[in-house]
Amino acid sequence: MKKTDLIIMDLRQFLTCLSLCTAFALSKPTEKKDRVHHEPQLSDKVHNDAQSFDYDHDAFLGAEEAKTFDQLTPEESKERLGVIVDKIDADKDGFVTEGELKSWIKHAQKKYIYDNVENQWQEFDLNQDGLISWDEYRNVTYGTYLDDPDPDDGFNYKQMMVRDERRFKMADKDGDLIATKEEFTAFLHPEEYDYMKDIVVQETMEDIDKNADGFIDLEEYIGDMYSHDGNADEPEWVKTEREQFVEFRDKNRDGKMDKEETKDWILPSDYDHAEAEARHLVYESDQNKDGKLTKEEIVDKYDLFVGSQATDFGEALVRHDEF
Repeated sequence: MKKTDLIIMDLRQFLTCLSLCTAFALSKPTEKKDRVHHEPQLSDKVHNDAQSFDYDHDAFLGAEEAKTFDQLTPEESKERLGVIVDKIDADKDGFVTEGELKSWIKHAQKKYIYDNVENQWQEFDLNQDGLISWDEYRNVTYGTYLDDPDPDDGFNYKQMMVRDERRFKMADKDGDLIATKEEFTAFLHPEEYDYMKDIVVQETMEDIDKNADGFIDLEEYIGDMYSHDGNADEPEWVKTEREQFVEFRDKNRDGKMDKEETKDWILPSDYDHAEAEARHLVYESDQNKDGKLTKEEIVDKYDLFVGSQATDFGEALVRHDEF
């Protein structure tokens, strides 16, 4: 089997199993499928600056990158942090705002997404021009399958291609059917972009709405998560989900979820951890209390932002308390 065939096979599995480009485990009858997109925690460490700044390091850099700073001297940490500050200062005005910090933290936390896009990029950018056109994506993903009107695996590739094209056009902001890397990221991971959320909702409803009436009723909602598979008794979590549908999902009590109710379900307005951490970092580092940070203010508090093998945490706490 050629490498290209393997790539296409992997992509078909990816697109089939990930209707929202989010991994859903293959469900056993008693396991729950979760379509809800929650903002993940910034770190698995406790956020307690009185004990350590490990949470802040993970939040600011991402957990994997944070580990690399632990092996650096304070001087090396400060130097690398200064380079990062220049990247965070998006408008190059010499200051880092809460908004810029929030954007940086979100980007650092989504590194696995950008790595995923990088891994796929070269396979789709056939002419190596730094862009991916819809034709390039279609040819790599569907080319060999569209020649076979009745594939053995039972997938309707023409229907899947139409759905992909719709999403590609939504991600393509300027409408030229050519995706930049950011637009291609939005295409592969639409749940991460505000302007793509309508397509996430639309695709979800199409997956679950079996009678195609434009709504999700109770049985469709349960059927997406659970298959009776000959079992007469439902697990407790299924009974709980039925109650959740009636009490919380179906807000207008008409027995079904419309587009807005579905959006509230799968894309809830979660607590914004990145915004809270950005506010915290500014508060702790803003020496002149002007609401924004200079590179000097950030580097001076380098131990809050990044680690170092020689960081004296006791001394850091003294400086922390001075503010």
